[in-house]
Amino acid sequence: MGKMSTDVVNARETVGERAEPGTIPVLDHGFVRLDGCMADDLSVVNAARVSFAQRSEQLDDRDHGLIRFLMRERHGTPFEHNAFRFHVKLPIFVMREWARHRIGSFNEWSARYSQLDPEFYIPEPGDVRTQVGKPGSYSFDPVGAGLAEHTRETQAAVYEQAYAAYLDLLEQGVAKEVARNVLPVAIYTQFYWTVNARSLMNFLSLRNAVTAQREIRRYAAACEQLFGERMPITHAAFLANERRAP
Repeated sequence: MGKMSTDVVNARETVGERAEPGTIPVLDHGFVRLDGCMADDLSVVNAARVSFAQRSEQLDDRDHGLIRFLMRERHGTPFEHNAFRFHVKLPIFVMREWARHRIGSFNEWSARYSQLDPEFYIPEPGDVRTQVGKPGSYSFDPVGAGLAEHTRETQAAVYEQAYAAYLDLLEQGVAKEVARNVLPVAIYTQFYWTVNARSLMNFLSLRNAVTAQREIRRYAAACEQLFGERMPITHAAFLANERRAP
C-alpha cells in the first residue's frame, strides 16, 4: 500500500479532537462531534409550504407556529428534509445499542482492516451500579466505594489481558478478523452517522430518556445539544410536545 496522502488525517489521534470547539467529550475516551450539517428550521417550513406552492426566505412568528403545529399534529415528513452527520467515538456495546434503531446511515471503523487501539471504557466509581427489580422495570442503585473500585480494577485487568492476547495473535500472523474475537465489547470504536431531524428526534425520545442505559443516554444528550443548536425552533417544539417525535 502506498503512503498516506498528506491531506488524510489519522483518525486514531482523537485525544486532541475531544478538546476541539464543537466536540462534546463523552465518557472517558469518547466524543460526539457534528462533522457536517445541512439542517435548519427553515427547511421544515419550506418543506411544508411547498404543498401550497409557497416558500419563505426567513423565519417569522407565523413560521414558528407552523413548526409547532406540525410537531403537535405529527405531520412528520417536513422534518425529513435536512441532514446531520455525526462523528462518534464510543464503546462497542454502546454502538450495538445505537445500531438497533436502524435509522440513518452508518459507517464504522472496521477491525477486519485495521488494528484497534487499547482504549476501553472503565466507568467512573459513581457509574458502577447494581440492578434492582424485574426485567422491564429495573432500577439501578450505586454500589459502595469498595465494590466500585473492585469493579474498575477487575475490568482494567481483563482488558489488559485481552489486548495482550489480541496482540499476540496478530504478531503470530492471525488475521485481524479472527484475532479481534478476544476483545471485550468495552473497547472503543468510531462511526459516522447521517440522519434527518425526524429520525434523530425518534432516537432522542428513546435514548435521552430516564429508561435508557446511562452510557448511551450521555451520547444521546450530546447529539441533542448539537441538534438544538442547529434547529432551535424545532427542538423547542419537540420539548413542548413532551419529546414525542412527529
